[in-house]
Amino acid sequence: MSILEIEGLTFSFTKKEEPVIDDFSLSIEKGEIVGILGRSGSGKSTLLRLISGLEMPLKGTIKVAGKTVVSERVYLHPEERGVGMVFQDYALFPHMTVKNNILFGLSRMSRNERKQRMDEMLELVQLEGFENRYPHELSGGQQQRVALARALAPKPSILLMDEPFSNLDADLRETIREELGVILNNANMTCIMVTHDRHDVEAICDRSVVLGFTSISNNYCRI
Repeated sequence: MSILEIEGLTFSFTKKEEPVIDDFSLSIEKGEIVGILGRSGSGKSTLLRLISGLEMPLKGTIKVAGKTVVSERVYLHPEERGVGMVFQDYALFPHMTVKNNILFGLSRMSRNERKQRMDEMLELVQLEGFENRYPHELSGGQQQRVALARALAPKPSILLMDEPFSNLDADLRETIREELGVILNNANMTCIMVTHDRHDVEAICDRSVVLGFTSISNNYCRI
């Protein structure tokens, strides 16, 4: 089953400029982890913003879990798309504890459901006992896991990650890559990960798409 279907997607920052993304199509199956590689300015992060609803395409269609979220006649707001997003800087609320950061997107659940889901997320990202800490009291890797838990808590159809390792020290990258791969697999989460580092893709992703070239698509086995 295709969780994400993109057809003919085109985007330009202004009508006078050449498209950053031009007639782009992609299909992703449930449970797949796909890496998006490309040079600076190739449209990697813009693609995530289009999928999440933070940008509007000039043309094209995007479907998430079989539902059209954008087309010539349809536009769903970000909160209606069933898409989770982990930003490059994690975007945690500094005045909120780990618990409240995770609970932030669960307002539609009952109190008991929210508590149960938070406990599930803390266990998934192995942060039990850290729920009352604030972001500044956590390491970079722990902050990333909180951001991941917050994005996964509402049970999105697909998770988007923008340069998830860029804020980590080089010696932490390998460990965090392995942890992230395990978490995504355990959650059976469909994911698109934007990165400039091919090693990230080789370590975590099932396949990659390279933007900024005519037709390059490489397949990797997850380690």
